[in-house]
Amino acid sequence: MTFVRITRFKTDPANDQAMIEKRAVLIAAVRESFPGLTEARLGRLEDGTWVDHWYWENAELMGKALAAAPTIPEAGAAFSLTTDTTAESAEIISVV
Repeated sequence: MTFVRITRFKTDPANDQAMIEKRAVLIAAVRESFPGLTEARLGRLEDGTWVDHWYWENAELMGKALAAAPTIPEAGAAFSLTTDTTAESAEIISVV
């Protein structure tokens, strides 16, 4: 069953483009090292909060990547531009 990791964060608007670029580098690095990432979508709410959805084939593959996240240099670079970061994971039950 598909799982999603939802991360919410803020950035200084001056860093928005740099964050988007570093996020793309991070996604490429994760895909190279960890199988199972099927899709990543980034949105911005009206209040400026970013919402990042990463879809994984299953919980095990997602868990392996999350466990290694502190050791991925690209993760540190991307998250260095964020504040007020929160994250949660969910199993996708229904797609219509």
